[in-house]
Amino acid sequence: MTSTPDTAPTTAADLTATDMLERFASGELSPVEATEATLRRIEEADGTVNAYCLVDADRALDQARASETRWNRGTPQGRLDGVPTSIKDIFLTRDWPTLRGSRTVDPHQPWTADAPAVARLREHNAVFIGKTTTPELAWKGVTDNTLTGITRNPWNPDRTAGGSSGGAAAAVASGMAPLAIGTDGGGSVRIPAAFCGIFTIKPTYGRIPHYPASPFGTLAHAGPMTTTVTETALMLDVLTGPDSRDWSALEPPTRSYLDGLDDGVAGLRIAVSTDLGFATVDPEIAEAVTRAAQVFTDLGATVENADPGITDPVADFHVLWFAGAAKSVEHLTPAQRDLLDPGLRDIIDEGLTYSAQDYLEATNTRMTLGQRTGAFHETYDLLLTPTVGIAPFTAGTETPPDSPSPRWTGWTPFTYPFNMTQQPAASAPCGFTSDGLPIGLQIIGPRHSDARVLRAARAYEQAHPWQRPRG
Repeated sequence: MTSTPDTAPTTAADLTATDMLERFASGELSPVEATEATLRRIEEADGTVNAYCLVDADRALDQARASETRWNRGTPQGRLDGVPTSIKDIFLTRDWPTLRGSRTVDPHQPWTADAPAVARLREHNAVFIGKTTTPELAWKGVTDNTLTGITRNPWNPDRTAGGSSGGAAAAVASGMAPLAIGTDGGGSVRIPAAFCGIFTIKPTYGRIPHYPASPFGTLAHAGPMTTTVTETALMLDVLTGPDSRDWSALEPPTRSYLDGLDDGVAGLRIAVSTDLGFATVDPEIAEAVTRAAQVFTDLGATVENADPGITDPVADFHVLWFAGAAKSVEHLTPAQRDLLDPGLRDIIDEGLTYSAQDYLEATNTRMTLGQRTGAFHETYDLLLTPTVGIAPFTAGTETPPDSPSPRWTGWTPFTYPFNMTQQPAASAPCGFTSDGLPIGLQIIGPRHSDARVLRAARAYEQAHPWQRPRG
C-alpha cells in the first residue's frame, strides 16, 4: 500500500537534524530522547523496509547519554552532537564489521579504523545508530543481496528503494535517523534519494575524502543524505574536513556551505533538459521536471531548454565500472566467487576481458565528456534534468520488465555521466507519479560549484516544500 505524504512531525524521530539541535540547545529535547525515538521507529518500520543491516542500540544510547551530559553542561562538542546518524555498510567503522553486503567478507576480524567520513562524524559527536544496507560491493542501482535481503521503498514496500545507497535513503525517508552517509559511483546516492523522496548531493569529486581507495577509482564519491538542503549543507561542513589518507582529496572549503544558502537563484542562467538529448523518460517525470524548471523562472533565474551536447557514454562507463568490479574481487578464491551475486559475477567476467587500451580509451571518452560539459557550463550556471527517468519498480529486481538493458545502467542514463565528469549533482524531490511515488529533480553544476548547487536546491525547497511518507 502506498503511503500518504505528510509534513507534520509526529515524534522526535520525524524531526530534522537542525530541529533536533535547536531543541537540544533549548532543553526541549535531549539526545537520549531523540535516539530512543529513532530506535523505536526502527523497531516499527524496519521489519518492512529493511534499511539496516546492523543496529547497535546499546552503543547509540551510550553516545546519546554522553551527548546529553555535554548539552546539560552547556558544552556541546561538534556540529552534530547527539544527532542520530546511519552509515552505509561500505564505510569502515571502528568496532563494527563492514561486510559490504557480501558473504565473502569475514566479520570476525579486527575492525579498528574509521573511513574519513565516519571519522569526521565521530569527531563531531553524531550518534551512530547502525549500518545501512547496500547491494554486494555497491555494484548496482538497487539494494538487495543474499546476505541481508531486499531493501524496500518506504512509500510502497512492493517497490525498490533504489541503490546502491538504498538502505541510507530508506532510513532517512522513514525517520530511522535524520542523517546518513552513502557512496555514489554511478548514481548511488541520487537514485535512491529520488525513489525515496529525500535530498542528497554527490559533491565534486574529492570534496569528501575517501579511504580505502575505491576499486572504481575516481568515479566513486561519498555524499550526505538527509530530508532538507540545510541538513545536507551542515553535513558537508563536517564531511569535507581533511584526511591525509585520500591522496586525491581537495583542500577543505574556506567557507561554510550554510553561508549564502538562502541567497536564491535570481540572475542565474539555468538549462533544463528532460532527456539529455538521448535518454528515454516517462512523460509524467518529464512533466514534473518541466514544472520544477518553471519554479526557477518564477524565482528570477533565466531558464532555457538546452541539451549539453553529449552522447550516452554507457559503453565506456561499463569499461570503467566492470573493470573496477573485477579489481574488487581479485583476492577471492574460486569458492568465494561462487558466493557472489550472479549479476556481479557477470560484470566481473566482462571486466576481465578488457585490455589496458580499452580502459585508456574509456578514460579518453571521459575526458572528452568533461570538456564538453565544462564548455556547456560557460554558458549555463546549472543544468536541470530528471534524476531517474522512471518510477520505482518491483523490489528485488535489477531492472524493470521493459528495460532496454539487462543491467541497471539501462534505466539510469541521467546519473553516471556526471560521475565520469566529477561534477556536483543533487537530487531534490519535485513531485509524485500518479501512483504516489516520488520523482527526483537533478540539479547539476560545473566542478567546484557545490555551494551554487545547494543554493539552487534550497531556493526550490523553500518554494516547493517536500514531504515524508506516513504509513
